[in-house]
Amino acid sequence: MRLIALLLIGIGLSGCNTATTTATYEPASEANLKPRDRELLAKVPYAKPTIPEPYRRHIVQYHRKEAPGSIVVDADSRFLYYVLPDGKAIRYGITVGEEALAFSGIAKVQRKAEWPTWTPTQSIKERLGPSIPNQVGPGPHNPLGSRALYLYAGGKDTLYRIHGTNQPDLIGSAVSSGCIRMTNEDVIDLYNKTKEGTVVVVLAPKQGDSPTNPQMAHRGLDRVLPF
Repeated sequence: MRLIALLLIGIGLSGCNTATTTATYEPASEANLKPRDRELLAKVPYAKPTIPEPYRRHIVQYHRKEAPGSIVVDADSRFLYYVLPDGKAIRYGITVGEEALAFSGIAKVQRKAEWPTWTPTQSIKERLGPSIPNQVGPGPHNPLGSRALYLYAGGKDTLYRIHGTNQPDLIGSAVSSGCIRMTNEDVIDLYNKTKEGTVVVVLAPKQGDSPTNPQMAHRGLDRVLPF
């Protein structure tokens, strides 16, 4: 069991700056945590890391045109935005895996799960080796972490997930596998704000307000893609 736990810490789960410089640091409230969250987070197999300042939860000015309540993922910049009214958004730092780059467009949150079970696909097993278990139950060693949002488009599972992590020290990084990972505290905060049916805009590579295309945010979203 210890071997599996150590192995899972090293696994990136497989399945994933639209703002100005004005930002206010605002950590997720611990009031969002349920008793089970506190119990399991107290057992995490890692020391709590210091997340780089840009990737901590901030309230920022936001210039795109998505409606309040929408989620926007900018993988290039390693940011996820929850759009607020009055030209603002909550900006979270994320870790991006190669599976996160396999989907772009518009989807909806069709399923939500607290402390989900992870069942690796056959392709994940083939890539990561025979030591990968068939299933990992809820808990601090699970690569999905404390919460998961499952994205669908056209009624079909995109295999794109927004979820927690057992490697919070990698927030702000790109890794070899996985979808979109957030700190467990941040994904709980996002989960509590998100309803089934929430629209999620996943920007295509080099289409966000990133160093490769810094003016995208100021142009806004000119069209809405069909589901």
